Amino acid sequence: MAYSVNVSVEVPVENQIQRINFDGEEIYQTPLSMSESLAKLAEKIDFSKTIPEDTTIKKENGELPDKSEEDPSAKDPITYQSSLWPWDSVRNKLRSALTEVCVLADVLSIAKEKRYMLLDPIPQEIVETKPMVQVHWPGPRLYCSQVPSGCVTPRTRLPATGQHQTSYIELLRLRQNWRLKKVSNSIIGDLSYRTAGSKYAQTGMFEVTKAEEESPTTGSPPPSPGAGGPAKPSSALRVTVPSELQGVAYIEVLCQKDQEDLCSATINLLGSGPTTANPDVHWQQKLEAAQNVLFCKELFNQLAKEAVQLQAPIPHMVVGNQIMATVLPGIQLIIGLCHSTGGDKKPAVAPPQKSEHDHVLEHSLHQLLREVHHKNTHHPFPHPSSGPIGPSKRRCLAGPTAADRYELLEMTKSQTLLEQIIQQAQHFFMRLRTEYVLDTIAKEVKDPLIVSHWNALNSPTQSCVKINIMTHGYDTVCRTSLVVHVGEKSLKCVCRDGRVMHMSYEPQELRDLIFCQIYQHQITAVQSLAKCMGWQFLSNSSHLGLGAVEPLGNASSCILASPIGDRLIAVRCEPQTGVQVAIAQSPRKDFFPGQLVKERKWENLGGSFKEVRWDKMEGKNFLNKMELLMSSLTSSQ
Repeated sequence: MAYSVNVSVEVPVENQIQRINFDGEEIYQTPLSMSESLAKLAEKIDFSKTIPEDTTIKKENGELPDKSEEDPSAKDPITYQSSLWPWDSVRNKLRSALTEVCVLADVLSIAKEKRYMLLDPIPQEIVETKPMVQVHWPGPRLYCSQVPSGCVTPRTRLPATGQHQTSYIELLRLRQNWRLKKVSNSIIGDLSYRTAGSKYAQTGMFEVTKAEEESPTTGSPPPSPGAGGPAKPSSALRVTVPSELQGVAYIEVLCQKDQEDLCSATINLLGSGPTTANPDVHWQQKLEAAQNVLFCKELFNQLAKEAVQLQAPIPHMVVGNQIMATVLPGIQLIIGLCHSTGGDKKPAVAPPQKSEHDHVLEHSLHQLLREVHHKNTHHPFPHPSSGPIGPSKRRCLAGPTAADRYELLEMTKSQTLLEQIIQQAQHFFMRLRTEYVLDTIAKEVKDPLIVSHWNALNSPTQSCVKINIMTHGYDTVCRTSLVVHVGEKSLKCVCRDGRVMHMSYEPQELRDLIFCQIYQHQITAVQSLAKCMGWQFLSNSSHLGLGAVEPLGNASSCILASPIGDRLIAVRCEPQTGVQVAIAQSPRKDFFPGQLVKERKWENLGGSFKEVRWDKMEGKNFLNKMELLMSSLTSSQ
C-alpha cells in the first residue's frame, strides 16, 4: 500500500561562492531581497514579442469561434467570401491600444498610491576607493586629503603654521619607515625585528613627541657629515628610545693564540660620530642606531646561550661581554659585544690593540642571524597543498622513500650559530696555513716550478686549490697536477694517479706530500724526455729500498739506455738529498779475458756506474741538463 508523502521543493539555502581566501575560508554572495528577485525575474520577460493577429480571437460574447468560421474555405472553397467588415482591423488596433492604456493606468495608480506594490531601485556594486594623501609643495600651505589615521589629531584643530606643517610631513615620513600606533594621547613605535622573524624577548618600543616651538625646524633630512661645515641637524619630532638601546654597538671578532692574555683582551670602540643621546640628532639616525644596538644584543645573547649549552672538548667561556671558544689547538676565537653610550668616559690613553678584528667573520655572524629570522617566517610550501606547514621537503619524502631511524635523526639535527662561526674560523685558518705552505715551497724550490690556482667559487667552509708542478721550458713534456680540498679541520689531496690522501690540520703533512710529489715528477719527466730523445726506458722504482733510510718519504729511481745500448744513465731522486745521476758504458775498459771468461762478448756488459758531478753540469734546470747529457752520450754509429 503506497502512502502519499509531501515533498517540498525549495531553493537551495547556500548562495554562490564569491571568492576563497588563502586560508580556505569561503566568502558567499549576499542573498537577494524580494524586490531584487522580482526585478531579476522581470528582466527575463521579453516585452517586444506581441501576439499575432491571426491567433485565437474571441467573439464579442467571449466564446471561441468555430473551425468553420475560422476557415470557411474548408466547406466550400469556391463560394468563399470574407466575413470581416472593412473596419474590423481598425477596431482591433483600437481595442489593443485601449488594453495597453488601461494596464499603464493600473501600473501608475499602483506605483503612486503605494498600497499594492513598492518599487525599489536595484543597488549597484560600490567600487571601493582608497583615500590618497596629496601634498602640494613648495608653498606656504599643506593640503592633505587625509592625515595618517591613528597618529595625530586632525589638522583643523590646530592653527595653520609652518611648525605644524613640518611636523605633519615628518610624521608622515616616520610612519612610512617605522611601525607606529596611537595609545591614548601618545604615539608609540616599535623598532624590533619581530615582524622579520625575531624571537628576542627585549622590546624595542620608542615614543614620538613634538619638538619645542623655539627650535628652528626644517622638514629636510640631515645633511651628510662631509657636506659643508658641521651643520646641526634638526627635526620637528623628537624620538625617545629606552636607555638600554641608546649609544653605538657592534660585534667584534678576534683570533688570538693561547700565549696571549685572553682575559685582559681589550676591544677599542671605533669612532661613532655624533652620539645618539644628543636630543638634536635626527630621528632617523637615532632609530637606526637603536635598532642596531638591539640586533647586536640579540646576536650576542644567542651566541652566549649556545656557548653555555654546547658540550665541546674544550668548554667555551662566557665572561662579561666576551665569548671565548677554541678553534684549533693553540688558537682562540673571541666574540665581543661593544656598546658605548654618550655618558661613558673614554680613557685618556687607549691601550694598544694586539690584533686586528676579522671583518669577514663579523659579517658572517650578521648573515647567520638574518638567515634564522628568514627561516622563522618563510616555511617550505607543502606538497600537496593540503599537507602540514613546517616539515622540510626531505622529511615529507621520508615516508615514500622508506627512511630508517638513522636518517630521520640526521634530519632533525641542525647547527647552531656558534658552531657555524667556529667552522668558518677553522676553515679560515686552514686556508691560511695551506697558502703559507705553498708560498714557502714555491720560494724554496726553484726547479721545478710550483704554480697554485685557487678556485674562485668557494663556500664559507670549503675551498679548493689546484697545484701544477712543471719544469720551465718543458711544460709540454710533463706536468704533474694535484688538487687539494681545504676543509674545516682536514685536507684531502687527489693526486694525478687517482690516489686520495687525507691529512690533518698540521701543515707539515702537506709540506711532506708536496716534496714527495716534486721528486716523483722529476722521475716521470726524465722518462718522458728519454722517449723524445730516443733512449730506452729499462726500469723504474717509486719506492727504492737501497741506500740510506730517508727521513721523509722514499727515494725513487730509473735506468735509461742509449739507442744502441752502449750507454746507461741511472737517476736517483731523494726528498732529503736531492738528485743523483750516474752513468755507465760498454764495452768495459777494465775487462780482461782470463781462464774463466775467455769470450770477448762479455765485455759488452755495462761496467760500474760513475756519479756525475751534477752541480758542474751546464743547463738551466734538471731536464735541460739531462737533455745535454743524453745528447753527449748518444753515439753516431
